[in-house]
Order: sequence, then structure tokens, then C-alpha cells
Amino acid sequence: MDQKQMHFVLVHGSGMGAWNWYKLKPRLESSGHKVTALDLAASGINTEEVEDVDTFVEYSKPLLDFMASLGPNEKVVFVGHSFGGMSIALAMENFPTKILVGIFLAAFTPDTEHKPSYVLQLYIERYRSMGWLDSEVSFDGNKTLISFGPKLLSTMFFQLSPREDYELVLALGRRTSLFIEDLSEAENFSKEGYESVPRAYIVANDDLAIPVEYQYWMIQNAGIDMVKVVDRADHMAMLSNPQDLYLSLLDIVNKYTL
Repeated sequence: MDQKQMHFVLVHGSGMGAWNWYKLKPRLESSGHKVTALDLAASGINTEEVEDVDTFVEYSKPLLDFMASLGPNEKVVFVGHSFGGMSIALAMENFPTKILVGIFLAAFTPDTEHKPSYVLQLYIERYRSMGWLDSEVSFDGNKTLISFGPKLLSTMFFQLSPREDYELVLALGRRTSLFIEDLSEAENFSKEGYESVPRAYIVANDDLAIPVEYQYWMIQNAGIDMVKVVDRADHMAMLSNPQDLYLSLLDIVNKYTL
């Protein structure tokens, strides 16, 4: 089946970067699609440090600036991974007419009934016993900082991913924040903005970082009807099973372009 060319915008999770998508990006491009993979503030090769990023909006600014640069008739497909789900939600709130569909990949997915921090706070409360293992947690001004530890990454994020990809995160991972303090004071996302954009969710079926049961709870809580499941995928589904993720993305997009 011929596919219409789409523009995919890939948004990484906390402490990660655009490098996360190095397996998925060429797959999408080989099908004729345009792909933009962004580094958010203090992420990837972005030169800012998280200590100097005071708010969630500042953290997401590279994505917001990119969306503002698009023409009024351009539409993109968002793929937000993990904490990247919060950033695409913010962009959906601000640029709803420029987005064909927002796809949450093993991602934190807010609703419109609670503060944006709700799904993050509930996650921490529910899975407090999981702890952060060997991660380093500290406080800086108005936010909590975290550096993900090698044990946490190997056992909960990358347990099915190739060893080479685990070595990449050890070399390229950044200190980060979930900006919970800031998000707990932010305005709720709206039905007119964020919720007006079609949304889909891809479950990583062997995810230990955001347990599958919590992914399904967020799907129900946010009222998302279109759900795909990628098997043999840890939290870093784009690295552990990029081919099935690629096929799932095309299947979702086809439903909005046929």
C-alpha cells in the first residue's frame, strides 16, 4: 500500500537525547517519511545544563521553538517516549492544529482533569519500592535532579537492548529532572488544546521502568482508544525492537491518512 509522506517528530525521554532514535529514524526515512529528532534542553548534545533549566517549559523549549517554525498548514506526527510524553503533550496544547496524531511510546501521558504532575506523582507513589537503585538524586533550587545509575539502566531500561546501546547511554546519558515541582503548579492541559489532538499509545510489553500495568492505567485515565503493543521490547523499545516499533507507527499513521 502506498503511503503518504509524513513528518515524524521524535522526542526522547529524561536523561536521553536524539541519539535514542538512530535505529528508527533510517527505517522511517527509507519509507519516504521526513524525520526530525530533537534534543530537549540539557539533553543529548544540547549545551545547557539541567541546573540552569528552571521550568518544564524551558526544558521543552527546543520542541516548542521547532513547532513555532512550521508553516500554518504543516502537520507532524509526534512520537514521545517516556517523559517525552509530557513534552509532546505541552506542544499539543500549544499547537493542536499542527499535529496529525500524538503517539505516546511507553510514555507518561497526562489527562485534563488533574495537574500535569499527576501521572508522575502517582507513578512514584505506586512504585516507591522500586526505588532509584544506584541513581544519584539531589536537589537544586526549585527542582529534583537525577542521574540514572548503571544498575538501574541495565536492569530496568535496557535489559533487552543490545549491549552496545547500553554502552551508548553510559557515554551519552545526562543528569536530568522530571520537573514535578514545576508541573504541580502548572495549568491543567485542556480539552480544546491537548485533548483535541488525536492520540495513540504504544505499549512496550516487557517494560520494567514504567510497568505495563501502569501504561494501561494511563491509557484508560487519558481516554486513549488506539493502542498498539510491541512485544520483546524493554523501556527503550526503539533500541530493543525497532522493527516492530516502526511497523506499529506506520499502522497508526495509516489510520489517519487513508
